[in-house]
Amino acid sequence: MTLRIAFRALARNKLRTALTMLGMIIGVAAVITMVALGSGAQAAIESQIRGAGTNMITIFPGSVTIGGVKLGDGSSSHLTADDAKTLRTLASAEFVSEGVQSQQQIIYANQNWRTAIVGVNVDYVDIKSWPLRYGAFFSEQDVAAAAKVCLLGVNVAENLFGSDVDPTGSTIRIRNHVFRVLGVMAPKGASTSGQNQDDQVFAPYTTVLKKLQGTDFLTYILVGALSADAVRQTADEVTDALHYAHKIPDGADDDFRVQTQEDVVKLRTAATSTMTQLLAGIAGVSLVVGGIGIMNIMLVSVTERTREIGLRMAIGARGFDVLLQFLVEAVVLSLVGGSLGIALGFGSANFLKWYQAWPTLIEANAVVTAFVFAGAIGVFFGFYPARKAAALDPIEALRFE
Repeated sequence: MTLRIAFRALARNKLRTALTMLGMIIGVAAVITMVALGSGAQAAIESQIRGAGTNMITIFPGSVTIGGVKLGDGSSSHLTADDAKTLRTLASAEFVSEGVQSQQQIIYANQNWRTAIVGVNVDYVDIKSWPLRYGAFFSEQDVAAAAKVCLLGVNVAENLFGSDVDPTGSTIRIRNHVFRVLGVMAPKGASTSGQNQDDQVFAPYTTVLKKLQGTDFLTYILVGALSADAVRQTADEVTDALHYAHKIPDGADDDFRVQTQEDVVKLRTAATSTMTQLLAGIAGVSLVVGGIGIMNIMLVSVTERTREIGLRMAIGARGFDVLLQFLVEAVVLSLVGGSLGIALGFGSANFLKWYQAWPTLIEANAVVTAFVFAGAIGVFFGFYPARKAAALDPIEALRFE
């Protein structure tokens, strides 16, 4: 009964009711849209990072000190293939791959291209969750024999052989060595550091060390943990194993650095999370402004319906009944406006996703929070007008002109 009367009262001034709800509609739509954009951006960043391998742990060379001068990360040459062998003995390490990088000019027929030659082991594709477009990855026998075989990133293949061409079986020249192409990696996109992963050539790490660089130390080692939950434990075990292998005394600086994907995820998403909260806060101000509009209209409604309030009290309505009636009207305004705002927010987020190709993610908890907050605003801003109506003196109300 109370709800029916509320809808009837609001329907008397349809334009005023619509304009009053407009503030709530815009506020809720802004909350949904802004949070969708922020959450979408954060999810896209996490997806990009985890695309490099959810369970991946990277070990980099650390710093060395010469004459009291610390030369910084990467200056150590203590990371070797023996360290990778040590890490393969860890029960928590499912995959291990050596990694070494060399910048070289590649030549095929009358085409050439300068790119990174990445030396890895057979576990690399499993750690990075990286499928192939053409051909097959090299074997353990190729690694043991330091065979001159390679796989091309899709950008390299397109520059040397053209688009949509399978170069498997072709030969290319790197420096004075002829390499046989075993296949092409699937497109991967940019890495977490912004490097184009498709602009690389992959070869056995032994081949790169012996035939292209003439060194025996690695650029990095990749470790794939058994599961995402075991990453932190595996990282700790890697650290302990390398401490022992490198005979690093307690309290001394490490000559290596262990980095997990979670470290990068937290670093890259912190700024996005802060921006999402900022945008949600700005949108929340719109909700408050909408609530003030509801209070204003409800005060006007109390003044306009003073005689009606007096009549209802004269025939037996209690003050609580009057308070409840006006409070329900305010909440109805908020919730109907909130529902329309949620629909508009969904539409706006999907439009931006389609028109601007922006990543969006509308989470259920954001929708529920916006709806509940809209109802709470109706109660908060509707209580004062409702209380004012309930406090009217029936006799004075009946005399009101």
